[in-house]
Amino acid sequence: MKNSEIIKQMTLEEKAGLCSGADFWHTKAIKRLGVPAIMLTDGPHGLRKQEGTGDHLGLGKSVPATCFPTGVAVASSWDTKLIEQMGRAIGEEAAFENVGVVLGPSINIKRSPLCGRNFEYLSEDPYLTGKLAAAYIKGLQANGVGASVKHFAANNQEMRRMTINTIVDERAMREIYLTAFEIAVKEARPWTVMSAYNKLNGTYCNENTWLMKILRNEWGHQGLVVTDWGAENERIDGLLAGNELEMPSCQGQSDAKIVAAVKAGILDEQVLDKCVDRLLTLVFKVKANRKTDKTYSKEAHHALACQIAEQSMVLLKNEDEFLPLTSNLKIAVIGDMAKHPRYQGAGSSVINPTQLKNAYDAIKALSAEISWAQGYHRKTEIVDEWLVQEACDIARAADVVLVFVGLTEIFESEGFDRTSLCLPQNQNVLVSEISKVNKNIVVVLSGGAPVEMPWLHEVKGLLNAYLGGQGGGTAVANLLFGKVNPSGKLAETYPLCLEDTPCYNNYPGSEQCVEYRESIYVGYRYYDTAKKSVLFPFGYGLSYTRFSYSDLTIEKRKIVDTETVKVCFKVKNAGAYDGAEIAQLYVSAVKSSIFKAQKELKGFKKVFLKVGEEKKITITLDKRSFAYYDIRCKDWQVESGDYKILVGASSRDIRLDSMITVTSSTDWVPPAEDREAAVSYTNADIVNVSDKEFSVLLGCETAAAMDEGKVFTANSTIEQARDTFVGKIIYNYVQNNIIKKGIQEADTNKVMNAQVTLQMPLRAFGRMSGGIMNEQMVDGFVMILNGKLCKGIWRLLKGAIHRKHV
Repeated sequence: MKNSEIIKQMTLEEKAGLCSGADFWHTKAIKRLGVPAIMLTDGPHGLRKQEGTGDHLGLGKSVPATCFPTGVAVASSWDTKLIEQMGRAIGEEAAFENVGVVLGPSINIKRSPLCGRNFEYLSEDPYLTGKLAAAYIKGLQANGVGASVKHFAANNQEMRRMTINTIVDERAMREIYLTAFEIAVKEARPWTVMSAYNKLNGTYCNENTWLMKILRNEWGHQGLVVTDWGAENERIDGLLAGNELEMPSCQGQSDAKIVAAVKAGILDEQVLDKCVDRLLTLVFKVKANRKTDKTYSKEAHHALACQIAEQSMVLLKNEDEFLPLTSNLKIAVIGDMAKHPRYQGAGSSVINPTQLKNAYDAIKALSAEISWAQGYHRKTEIVDEWLVQEACDIARAADVVLVFVGLTEIFESEGFDRTSLCLPQNQNVLVSEISKVNKNIVVVLSGGAPVEMPWLHEVKGLLNAYLGGQGGGTAVANLLFGKVNPSGKLAETYPLCLEDTPCYNNYPGSEQCVEYRESIYVGYRYYDTAKKSVLFPFGYGLSYTRFSYSDLTIEKRKIVDTETVKVCFKVKNAGAYDGAEIAQLYVSAVKSSIFKAQKELKGFKKVFLKVGEEKKITITLDKRSFAYYDIRCKDWQVESGDYKILVGASSRDIRLDSMITVTSSTDWVPPAEDREAAVSYTNADIVNVSDKEFSVLLGCETAAAMDEGKVFTANSTIEQARDTFVGKIIYNYVQNNIIKKGIQEADTNKVMNAQVTLQMPLRAFGRMSGGIMNEQMVDGFVMILNGKLCKGIWRLLKGAIHRKHV
């Protein structure tokens, strides 16, 4: 039957029910009409399907699956073809497990290196993020499994992620925070988009009509929009905005609201029918694409995971060409992570790998003589002098010392943010102490985000392994011994210190709001424009060989912005090893009447070259390569003038440059007062942007003037209520008995869940408790927080009685 015929036969209650989950992972089935349920489950760097029926938190043990490198790692490969293969492999495993939609890729921009979920995100650059995401989606959906690109939008921190009001100017939204989604939607057509937890300029993303109109009307998204799990705020507003599916199960609460709204004339049933139509389209698309010959090769997928890890790891230092190593050396391997690797992030993306080989065993297979020392305790920062001394003793007798350090699980995870860029103190001390007895040190760094490196000048080599997945150990060994030539490059900037980051004074914000006062100056756009020194620049990465660039040519020297233009240049392997280079193309306006970043990435190409080989690279530029978003005319505009075409090996290693003149196809000219009102932005001096300047940029008052008072609602949190009698009891209990204990035990899930509990809106308890709480009980608790003790208790009891019948 056609969707329209099914909808005609559905009752109002069935239509409403289809708009929310049956449980944590499945949509509802309507058997009498032949509508099947489909399963949505976590990604994005592998399949996390819970065994059996799962649990109400969705964090139970999952089936074995290939654990690929995390987003931060795969982005460092800059390899769209390889990432498409990864998506295809995940799609094969999802199809094998009868999963209809994989919740990925995660493509939020890295606004701050402190975000606890940065390991899952791709880059600080929207163009690179969008291109890589599109490749992943194409590969995944080629297997008849839908992608759910997330989290839409401006979900750039874990701290208070479910309630924070993200205040961003429209130009920054368009140029930085929406561009990656735009590229992914237009080029790959994901079957679903997941709305984010946070508010955007005062409205929750899942009911933000401005966002949804851009998604559907401007970008042409024909698929579904699904809430993040527990993100639903006002269900009717969500439906009106175009958010079709609420997940997980609402225990019938939202269903009843939808029915009541239709009967009361608040919600037009045609709006509901349109949502149901999109839901049915997804369900039947999944059903039609289910494969009967479901199978995949675990060994082939593991080999792919190893290959991606090899192409993703970044060689950051190689003093005096110390690397690669030879097998006849006496090698000391030091660090707990060498034997017990940190190979993936923590939270909803945790994969149960099909196999796992640590770096120590992989190195041992390639080295004639090897020794190991633990070096530090993983669950604490406290320096163990005995372990340090043991490490120094074996280091003293070695030709080469490989020290494995990095952020442990308790330092970065979904659910909470980091508070500094520091590695655990016991690891920093270890490296420095070893350097006193042996100078031939190579550090292998694990983790999902930038860190400070006080010992960098004390080591010969540094390999950034990021979180390399189940093949990470093998990849580390192959790279260190030259079996594979490093070719990864950073998809993010490594700052010298936290104080240098552009949002330092505005992260993570107040309890209610976070202001993006830095506007478009994110990552290298800020560092390069402000001429800030950095530890490692965007796009940086070393190789065992050398590459030369030459013969930059531009197809046309003068164009109108409606035209495209081809830029060509040559790259040659001028060194002694076969290897791959990632050539990057940036565009820079020579003069501008509005503030702009010094340069922006507009093209890239990864090319493999044998020794002495040279290849010609062609990159095509279009209007968007030169455009900025003009908030006055609500469109992308190109300023007429000269633009530099910059080609290089990183944002700060430009090898070739030339000029092109672009003429705008419109007569639009930005008003002079726009520039005069934003002096700080013109000079990229955005550390202390005034309220006045930010208000001009926003077109309204600043967030400080919008902060909410102390009247508690269902959108309040335990953290916000910690000064009330009941709130203080709960808050202190969670802090002192769960979070502190979790940190002591290095139990990331315990810390994450406790932190989420404190910062989750009270309404979400009714969604995520598996029926333990309902809306009546939440209302009662809110009354108690507002001092209405008797009414609140009575409401709680009534809700508890009703709960038994839910």
